[in-house]
Amino acid sequence: MTKFVTIYGIRNCDTMKKARAWLDGRKIGYGFHDYKTQGIDRGRLESWAREVGWETLLNRAGTTFKKLPEAEREGMTEKKALALMLAQPSMIKRPVLEVEGKVTIGFKTEVYEKIFGRR
Repeated sequence: MTKFVTIYGIRNCDTMKKARAWLDGRKIGYGFHDYKTQGIDRGRLESWAREVGWETLLNRAGTTFKKLPEAEREGMTEKKALALMLAQPSMIKRPVLEVEGKVTIGFKTEVYEKIFGRR
């Protein structure tokens, strides 16, 4: 049975390249959404935040977040984090993998193997 798969992220991100190579190597079909060029809609971002938590979704390790003034990084709330991620999608951790409505953040081989099985 074919699963409906979409991977969200930024085309040139190293982690994205690893995740896409893993999927390609196992001949798993997927749609790719580059949220740096295509953006991300509020409803989808809010849905992800409900499922995995906004803290998991916010990429605090990235340069875009680190370049924020100290005052903006402190006292982060869900509302503030979602606004930042909508304005600057580079602040969303990647990849975001949607498989039949379930969301996984980041790329780890063992997690993908659990989702798709070993191939």
